[in-house]
Amino acid sequence: MKSRFIASLAAVGFVLVTATGCNMVTTQATTFEYTASDGVNLPAAETDGLDVRNAFVVADYDGAAGNFIAVLVNTTDEAQTLTIDWGDGDASIDVPADETVSLGANAEPELIEDFGIMPGATVSMYIQPGLGEGVEIEVPVLNNCLTEYSDLAPNDEYDAEFCAPVLEVDTEH
Repeated sequence: MKSRFIASLAAVGFVLVTATGCNMVTTQATTFEYTASDGVNLPAAETDGLDVRNAFVVADYDGAAGNFIAVLVNTTDEAQTLTIDWGDGDASIDVPADETVSLGANAEPELIEDFGIMPGATVSMYIQPGLGEGVEIEVPVLNNCLTEYSDLAPNDEYDAEFCAPVLEVDTEH
């Protein structure tokens, strides 16, 4: 009787350890900081008081042109100019002191002509606040198929046919 009780207790202990023991060896996902959005963030600590939030490019379906979309937050008491360099071009955006500029929402997005990068890829951008040290980041390039981005591509209107999911795949070719 005593050995049956010990065996039952051992079985219960084994089930509990195998069912709940993952937390002992697996790092919890909620302990990592990450960008829970389509774009990338660059904290003000890295850019001398100018936060770059949710930065991404919405490009035409052929990648010919793109709009740089981001929220720029100036946490300083002086106006700042953000310079963006993407290889074939650059742009400067003024951000007033203690203000937020929302490119693509409250402010016009920054147009990138002759972009040449297809949606689904990333573009390497060098972001520099004022005269401070710059940072190079990989910025995602999206299309305008999501409803939220349907009016953000530079030359395209939302095209339901282009954005429709492919339900059948031709396997004969």
